Amino acid sequence: MRSLEALLFSASFSWSSLTTTVSKTKQFHAFLVTTSCLSLDHAFLTANLLRSYASHNDLLSARLLFDQCPHRTTLLWNSIIRAHARLRHFPLAYTLFNCMRRDHGAKPDCYTFACVLRACADNSDSSGAEMVHAIVLSSGLALNLIVSSSLVSTYSKLGLLNNARTMFDQLHTPDLVVWNTIIAGYGYCGFWQEGLQLFRRMRETNAKPDGYSMVALIACFWNPSMLHFAKGIHGLCLKGGYDCSSHVSSALVSMYARCRLMDLACQIFSCIYQPDLVTWSALISGFSLAGQYKEALTLFRKMTSSGKRPDAILVACALSACSSIAAIRPGKEIHCYSMRSSINLDTAVSCGLVDMYAKCGFPELGFWVFELMPEKGVIAYNAVISGLGSHGLVDQAFFLFKWMLDSGYQPDAATFSALLCACCHSGLLDKGLELFNRMRDEFGIEAQMEHYVYMVKILAMVGRLNEAHDFIQTLPEPADSGVWGALLWGCNIHGHLEMGRIVAKKLFEIDPRKAAYRVMLSNIYAAEEKWEVVKTLRDQITVVGLQKNPAFSWIGDPDL
Repeated sequence: MRSLEALLFSASFSWSSLTTTVSKTKQFHAFLVTTSCLSLDHAFLTANLLRSYASHNDLLSARLLFDQCPHRTTLLWNSIIRAHARLRHFPLAYTLFNCMRRDHGAKPDCYTFACVLRACADNSDSSGAEMVHAIVLSSGLALNLIVSSSLVSTYSKLGLLNNARTMFDQLHTPDLVVWNTIIAGYGYCGFWQEGLQLFRRMRETNAKPDGYSMVALIACFWNPSMLHFAKGIHGLCLKGGYDCSSHVSSALVSMYARCRLMDLACQIFSCIYQPDLVTWSALISGFSLAGQYKEALTLFRKMTSSGKRPDAILVACALSACSSIAAIRPGKEIHCYSMRSSINLDTAVSCGLVDMYAKCGFPELGFWVFELMPEKGVIAYNAVISGLGSHGLVDQAFFLFKWMLDSGYQPDAATFSALLCACCHSGLLDKGLELFNRMRDEFGIEAQMEHYVYMVKILAMVGRLNEAHDFIQTLPEPADSGVWGALLWGCNIHGHLEMGRIVAKKLFEIDPRKAAYRVMLSNIYAAEEKWEVVKTLRDQITVVGLQKNPAFSWIGDPDL
């Protein structure tokens, strides 16, 4: 009777767990205990309780309940592992999986492996996935369809396409989900031809594609050069009626946005009855990537006004758009929203705020955001050092660098780019040389072109043009246009015509269509009053069809 009673409770509880609160779950749990309806040996009912606690992010109660169970069945182990993996507590999920393997009363089944493999994919843990795969082989479940499909899915999401393809080819009758997964895997990794071939092969096996198949195929096309194929896939969606599905429409919006065809993206977006957050994000990020920052911010504001709550990734994207056009007003609005929704503590959002305030001319506000960050990683230190240095606050930037080292963080190449940039803004030659040498000798970081650009610019700024030229000649690899352009800038500043001609000739060979180099060289000739040469250089810009990016200053936009 008690067993039947518990089973009935379980049937009703599986429904209520979807809508109840943590307190109601605990009340129901207490009721089951006090009425003796809950036996800790009753795995099915206990598993339902575990899942309910996990669904409300109460892992502590779930773990206490699990630890009280004298006989832990495979169902209970699966429930507690899934609970931790769902809340992204991956190390604990792995630990529980290993404990389960040592438990003689239960052993992992196909659902256990599927859960742990998904956790590996969500955690971008390729070594963990390969370890689980080895355990699968020793368990005798390698040919199980659920496990094999999970391996294909995990390897595809991790970008290990050779492993995914090996597992896929071993499947005798892959189901539609597996087909979709591996096609999407090839697409996300940029192998659109292989993805398209697999789609054709899937259709030849009489497997009927669904909306998710089209989403997987659409993921293969992300470049304007693939537009012909992309439009063909769009036509296939229209022909099959898949465009009526919201997730297919969202994928099409994302595809056209990635291809910078914003008119088509907007056209599809306008036909979606209730666009979800993913669709909004695709369109907003598309405008931002296309350099249409004002449109991106206008859409962001429209989305929030419609009641949608942007996540940390989209907020970071919107902050990047604010930084690009120095739009302080929407930047502050987004900052307030992030504080209300508690996503301001996310690393990407915090670093985006630091960068936005620096680009808008308020580095002190960026430093304030940095101070409030609970965890200050290397990326955060780089952002605030860059912001302070770009405004000439070199003492504060160097103080942050010392703080970073004292906190136990190792600088990376971006850290030294920010520091050298600070030296460049303030003309600190000796400090720049010291940092450049420390980067290699003390921290083992090999210099990149960006570091060379700053060193040449520092030397050129203080008038040591010959040293800058000699420095370029000693580089371990040929200097790019950025390095030579820094030296030409120095020649322009100091009116050094002879070297300017030599450097400009080199730049015309590397990047013949860059108008800025001819403009700088013409300015050097103009300082020497050689007006015929100035006219010749200016005419070359017009005749060849070169275009100089005009300088501009930002003023507040009343529409933002």
